Amino acid sequence: MESFELFKDLAIIVVFAKVFGIIARKLKAPQVVGEIIAGLLIGPSVLGLVQQTDFLMQMAEIGVVLLMFSAGLETNIKDLLKTGPIALLIACAGVFVPLVGGALLYMGFYGVSPWGSEEFFKAVFIGVIMTATSVSITVESLKELGKLKGKVGTTILSAAIIDDVIGIIVLTFVIGFKNPDSNPGKVVISTILFFILALVVGYILYKVFKYLDNRYPHTRRIPILSLALCFAMAYVAEVYFGIADITGAYVAGIILCSIRDSEYIAEKMDINSYMLFGPVFFASIGLKTSIDNVGLEILLFSIGFVLVALVCKIIGCGLVAKLCRFSGADSLKIGVGMMTRGEVALIVSQKGLAVGLLSPVYFTAVILLIIVSSISTPIIMKILYAKDDQKQLENA
Repeated sequence: MESFELFKDLAIIVVFAKVFGIIARKLKAPQVVGEIIAGLLIGPSVLGLVQQTDFLMQMAEIGVVLLMFSAGLETNIKDLLKTGPIALLIACAGVFVPLVGGALLYMGFYGVSPWGSEEFFKAVFIGVIMTATSVSITVESLKELGKLKGKVGTTILSAAIIDDVIGIIVLTFVIGFKNPDSNPGKVVISTILFFILALVVGYILYKVFKYLDNRYPHTRRIPILSLALCFAMAYVAEVYFGIADITGAYVAGIILCSIRDSEYIAEKMDINSYMLFGPVFFASIGLKTSIDNVGLEILLFSIGFVLVALVCKIIGCGLVAKLCRFSGADSLKIGVGMMTRGEVALIVSQKGLAVGLLSPVYFTAVILLIIVSSISTPIIMKILYAKDDQKQLENA
């Protein structure tokens, strides 16, 4: 009978996520905020109705892959190319500033350690965790606000993708110092090869899908084949190139974003995401949270960890955006949009646990960062865009 527990878990997640999503919208907050709170409420920290399982983790992974595929489909390729160089600069700042801030935070709590010591690399690794950006929640918020296709939304998306690539390279270098068997150079080459493959194979696949779309317009076979491409690109990116599967899914969306039926494909993907995989993904963030055995020292460190991680992203990304001639309001939106952490931060943390660069006790800080950034970012983004809309009404 235990195998049938998954149906109970899914029923609870879907109902609670929907109810709290509606409540969030009634309170003028994005729906994803309610879904995350629902996961926290039904998880082990509060009611204990649902426990995190491998099945739910896999469902959540499908959810974030579909979300990033949809984001790619709704991307304007011309705007992406236009914001590419700026996004690269923003992403570099979004990695460097939190990396330094995280290392200084750890040293502030536990003292400055000499270069090359184990404590030094532990401090650097705290910064590495902070470099990860999870744009999926920002994407959903921008979609709800109808701002995903704008210049700011496209810049955030582009910068977040580049940010994760740079973060993965930095992670590999840090682990390389700890583990001599790791080969940082190989990761750099693999990353370059993946994007070369994406460019060459992507152009060929674009032509194939364009032909099929013209031959069989607005038919179900197009979204089905598109979904297969999404999963294939996610698999190839993760398994053969060591790049996050969400990057592969986003690239798959980019490949198809210019065909005539791209909106039709996105509409079909949204049905899957909205009905099941999206709620499971956002609720799973709350399910991962456990507040047991948290002492005063770890609590203080966790609070500092969250504040430094959020502020460093806003300052690093926002300042560079301002230098790149974005307005002050848009620069703030970009900084706030880049401050969410999610599955990538968890993956980085687990890598650190595996190689001994992170103690399990600090996982609480990572979870707290994910919860706070996931809840606060959509709310702040909504407030910032509401102010813009009010100014436009006043000037009309």
